[in-house]
Amino acid sequence: MAALPPWLQRWNFIDRARLERQLWDVFEAGGDLDAQVAECRSAVAAGDRARTFQLEVWETTLRRIRKIETLMRDQQAPPGA
Repeated sequence: MAALPPWLQRWNFIDRARLERQLWDVFEAGGDLDAQVAECRSAVAAGDRARTFQLEVWETTLRRIRKIETLMRDQQAPPGA
């Protein structure tokens, strides 16, 4: 399948979900999320325009993951636990 134009790619929910899932898989496996995003950022900075959308999705997903981690860490144990 040919790559979609950037403006259309933002509206491709299947592609976005696939990229989000890639980062969630790294999280669930206990991998280094920051290293994954940094590697993607370096590739984009080096001129790999094909990964620009991936970087956009991963940065957004990383922020979401960090918020969830904070909420889980700050959550108090239920009474009686």
